[in-house]
Amino acid sequence: MDKQALRERVWDALEESGEARFPFPPHGRIPNFNGSREAADRLAGLDAWHDAETVKANPDAPQLPARRRALREGTTVYMAVPRLRDERCFLELDPARLEAEGVDTDDAATIGGSDEHGVAVYPDDLPEIDLILAGSVAVTEDGRRVGKGEGYSDLEFAILREFGLVDDETTTVTTVHELQVVDDVETDAHDVPLDDVVTPERVVETGASAKPSGIDWGALGDEKRAEIPVLERLLE
Repeated sequence: MDKQALRERVWDALEESGEARFPFPPHGRIPNFNGSREAADRLAGLDAWHDAETVKANPDAPQLPARRRALREGTTVYMAVPRLRDERCFLELDPARLEAEGVDTDDAATIGGSDEHGVAVYPDDLPEIDLILAGSVAVTEDGRRVGKGEGYSDLEFAILREFGLVDDETTTVTTVHELQVVDDVETDAHDVPLDDVVTPERVVETGASAKPSGIDWGALGDEKRAEIPVLERLLE
């Protein structure tokens, strides 16, 4: 089964089972699901989460409980600017600064809140990232992942790697519903494997293979290169 057919199967399963949650429909997005808060609680039990001082997180609804928890626990969260469209392509959510400014961290963790309260920073200005939280449409127990099909999650990891901010030892995790855990997934060389798959019911340690060493320039079209300023900078 190719990636798109697999996505459609998972989206349909979440919708037909009643396990999908707002925003609706689940199709065409990283789907929100019943139990996302419980999955975030289970994620918070991992040593890698407890030890992390910096987390790079996706902006999607099912990972909102995890982003909120990270900020409440004093962990700095970084989120990419949508489509990496700005040269300062990451938003920094520093809980100490947010508290000093009287900002509600629960609001800051949302898409709109991160845009309002996050500080846009160049990749050069980021510290080393301790943990990557990714959104997923489908995953396997050995750590293969399928996103919604735009490729930005993997590209963000690759950019961070080009700047020396992540490596093979950087923990990569996702939170998903059990219906999103599948037997097989087609992956490409630039797809970032997951170290841990967390559902409301369990944690799967995947034993994933090495992560991509940087940007797969051959997989990027000219249009995407032109639209993302940091790519032009790296090419130079």
